Amino acid sequence: MIRLSVLEKIRRKRVRKIVGLMSGTSADSVSAVLVEIKGYALKTKLNIIAFRSYPYPPVLREKIFELFDPETSTVEKICHMNFVLGNFFADCVIKLVNESKHDLDKVDLIGSHGQTIYHIPLPLDTCGYSTKSTLQIGEIAVIAERTGITTVGDFRKRDIAAGGEGAPLTPYLDFILHRHHKLNRVLQNIGGIANLTFLPANASPEDIIAFDTGPGNMVIDAVMKHYSHGELSLDEDGQVAARGKINKALLGRLLSDPYFSRAPPKTTGRELFGKTYVAEVIEFAKKHRLMFEDVVATATSLTVETIAMAYEEFILPHYVIDEVYISGGGAKNNTIMKWLRKRLQDIQVFEYDRLGIPSEAKEAVLTAVLANEYAMENPSNVQAATGARKKVILGTSVPGSSSV
Repeated sequence: MIRLSVLEKIRRKRVRKIVGLMSGTSADSVSAVLVEIKGYALKTKLNIIAFRSYPYPPVLREKIFELFDPETSTVEKICHMNFVLGNFFADCVIKLVNESKHDLDKVDLIGSHGQTIYHIPLPLDTCGYSTKSTLQIGEIAVIAERTGITTVGDFRKRDIAAGGEGAPLTPYLDFILHRHHKLNRVLQNIGGIANLTFLPANASPEDIIAFDTGPGNMVIDAVMKHYSHGELSLDEDGQVAARGKINKALLGRLLSDPYFSRAPPKTTGRELFGKTYVAEVIEFAKKHRLMFEDVVATATSLTVETIAMAYEEFILPHYVIDEVYISGGGAKNNTIMKWLRKRLQDIQVFEYDRLGIPSEAKEAVLTAVLANEYAMENPSNVQAATGARKKVILGTSVPGSSSV
């Protein structure tokens, strides 16, 4: 009698229940979604059963932020936090399944993106080895052991091994769920970092344009935290920015960064638009005696302008844009949405929820879909987005403890 592997058993199921976990650049919470998936690739049929967002306790969030900064990060901290976050992610899975009145032993897979703590999208040379690199933590062995469920993670690494930048990953989800036979669509995410997927009508994977446009909420959040002495972590509904006046000199200086004019594929993160970048914003504001509200307004305008500039430089010379769908925390910032609609003029701008998936759940849904593709042994990187030499199966896995 042939004994089937855990993944083979999962692969043979008509419907698979999968939990997706995402901890984004802002590191404010873990998004967790429980979905049912039939098929894979272009035949994917997806049903969301439950979605929750689990905020990090303030102390844990501070410890995560220590890892982002080479001045405060250590090998010991990274090693320890890898397992701490694995436990926190496992708690999120258990809470989600229990709160949705389901059973852990009926869940087939967990897909966990992990928490990115460093990303190097351009090659560095060491001892004759020239390579890009990335690091996400939140040990999947801990998640698998704590939940008893086979867990898939490390989605970015195989793409980098194949010559890509390991990001963006979202274009695969956008392509299989949101391509349209007549309309040219932009799927714009505004998280800590903002990224887009452009899908021409009837797009093939080779037609996709996708890249990080620049800061999303990251600079806004950091400015809010600085001026509130840590009491505020974001500009709720864009209320502060709405009261401020954009400083054109500061905005012009920020927009001069070479990243914005660099042709895709390209990705970025805290390494470029984090602590040092924000320190320059604060220093300029201090030197020129800018009001707090004006600095927030300018940081918000930076997000809007870099998104619009990306469309104007890399999409509109070749295509008409019929629709834009906004996901991520930025979709809940009324000022970002108002200014973006004004900046894009005749292009229709909608919230992503209109497509049937809650905006906050999108990236968690992505990790569930990527886990499904891994189980089905199907490549899920988009070469046009990451720059990889070939299509590859993304992820590594650890069998659940109940399967060993």
